[in-house]
Amino acid sequence: MPISTSALAQLPIRRLTSVDLLACADLAENRGWHREEHKWGLLLTAGTGYGIDDPSGTGLIACSVVTPYGPELAAIGMVLVAERYARRGVGRRLMEHVVAEAGDTPLTLHATVNGQPLYEQLGFTETSRAEMVLGRFTFTTPAPAVPVRPATAEDLQAILRLDHEIFGLDRTHVITRLPAFADHLRVAEENGEITGFAAAWPNMDTHVVGPLIARDPATAQALIASLAAATDRPLRTDIDVRHTALLSWVKENGFDAIASNAVMVRSLPDLPGDWRRRFAPLTVAAG
Repeated sequence: MPISTSALAQLPIRRLTSVDLLACADLAENRGWHREEHKWGLLLTAGTGYGIDDPSGTGLIACSVVTPYGPELAAIGMVLVAERYARRGVGRRLMEHVVAEAGDTPLTLHATVNGQPLYEQLGFTETSRAEMVLGRFTFTTPAPAVPVRPATAEDLQAILRLDHEIFGLDRTHVITRLPAFADHLRVAEENGEITGFAAAWPNMDTHVVGPLIARDPATAQALIASLAAATDRPLRTDIDVRHTALLSWVKENGFDAIASNAVMVRSLPDLPGDWRRRFAPLTVAAG
């Protein structure tokens, strides 16, 4: 017998752990998303997951993950509600809980068209948009001749300094996981100075490019081209729509736009850091 709306509202919300990884992947699959177990593994270790157990005793009916960057910002992603419980207030209740748990910490997320109205009601505002692009890189339009090489362990401190400068917050607990999480990690270097870095990590049958931090669009292009040369998989990434030159360039090289999401913030006028040098996030999880 289906659970009543009043009983549904009483189901406890609990913290998730890495033990819940498969249940999260099952829920994503239930909603037509890819299972993305590799990404779930990162999110559940670098962040805090919240979920509602299915009253039938198997799996989850809702989940979300929050990745903190200190008291200045936390990113919400992977907001999912099982299809059989959709449109019954479960997603709103979970998000209200996440917002309350965050307290005074500003929040950000990427919102789909379906999720955006709820987030607006919870105090989020749109500051920009991100375009998800996917394709097999064709090298039709060459990248600028910016020196790019594989990153080494000795580069980590320079990468952390550059990321802090451009992202605007300390992401050490996430960035230090990149060497194990990503299949390919590249740095751009000129005159002994690291001017950008990018990673490509495995996600189902693609490699996702992110983060992509670079001094300028030319450096971003060179990093993408280097990553494309290192894999035979299609590449996927999310690019701020204000980076028109980079978006045009990747589309000239075989990428197609497959989605557009609103970048939203709560309790902030805009995201910290320098968007002009921040080209793609580490992970994107729209809801």
